[in-house]
Amino acid sequence: MTWGQDFLKEFFGGQGLKDYAHASKTFRTNGYEYAPRNKFLFHCYFNINTSLIPSLGAVYNSTEKATVGLMVKTIQLPKFSIDTEILNQYNRKRVVQKKINYNPVQVTLHDDGGDLIRSLWYNYYSYYYKDPNQSYGPPAQNGSIGALQTQAGFTYNSRDIYSNDRVVNDWGYIGESFDQGSAGGPGINSGADQNSGKPPFFRDITIYGMDQHKWAAYTLINPLIKSWDHDTYDYSQGNGVMQNSMTIDYETVKYFSGAIGGVRPDTNVIGFGDPAYYDNVRSSLARPGSTQTVLGQGGLLDAGIGIVEDLQSGGVAGVIGAIQKAGTAYNTWKDAPIKSVVREEANAAFKDVLRNTIPAQVRQAQNANGGFVFPRPPTNF
Repeated sequence: MTWGQDFLKEFFGGQGLKDYAHASKTFRTNGYEYAPRNKFLFHCYFNINTSLIPSLGAVYNSTEKATVGLMVKTIQLPKFSIDTEILNQYNRKRVVQKKINYNPVQVTLHDDGGDLIRSLWYNYYSYYYKDPNQSYGPPAQNGSIGALQTQAGFTYNSRDIYSNDRVVNDWGYIGESFDQGSAGGPGINSGADQNSGKPPFFRDITIYGMDQHKWAAYTLINPLIKSWDHDTYDYSQGNGVMQNSMTIDYETVKYFSGAIGGVRPDTNVIGFGDPAYYDNVRSSLARPGSTQTVLGQGGLLDAGIGIVEDLQSGGVAGVIGAIQKAGTAYNTWKDAPIKSVVREEANAAFKDVLRNTIPAQVRQAQNANGGFVFPRPPTNF
């Protein structure tokens, strides 16, 4: 084939060499609808049952409950397996379902210097088991963090296998009713239903995955710790940090989704954005007029809107704010090639309009009232 034939073929509709738009069309369309979520954008909330367990309510207020989730390093999402069986239907193979299994999830948490996570484990441990409640000394100490007892400690080191009378017989799981009390009488919550039994330490654990101002939540119902592992001290790990690991069993999973609001801390993603732990101060790079962009964050458009709003607000503070934004924009753009910046942004905006024919409409529809793919989370506890 000659050069002229090649030229005519390309001129009349040949594809030739061009840019690859597959990823852009797939992942940017409709407000990044199909873009995969990032692994590091997540938040956890451990819903400790303080409403039914008064002793825990004295230890964990709403802020401390939310802080536990900030110590999470890694957490697995729920996993399922379904038991199936292959049967014969006149020698035709038929697969039938028998039951669904909720497989355990693994969680790792920082071993913090404030003992928040170590205390969480100890409170769980002492709530379900009597082993840590016996004093050991002298001086007699029952093992709770920092608490000392005045009575003599139990002699763990003595051999009482053949003793007729043992000083302590309370060991192992505490299975009596929450309302029953230690002596069979009314307990600390005697006004509640006597058949309610022992309330779970955790009501639930919720894992929030976040992207594009949305969140997707997985709530593990009635979780129980199946195993707990403290870390290993190691002189050879010069840059290592300590952590705790636990395995969680749970009874079922609930799915929720929604939009992240503008209130901090967020009202839906519990504990997220709390000013006590999150930096909510806007970066100087995001101030109006501080970046060499027209339509982007901190660009000329932001500066113009900010100046108008400051002047409309009136007062000395508004005038000073308008002067500050105008001066910032001047310093940013005084040596910048403004024409080329405007041209590039206009071309990029035009391409986005063509590629994203309905930008962000899918996301807005999902987050509108009554339009959730998954239901809203409960807010009554």
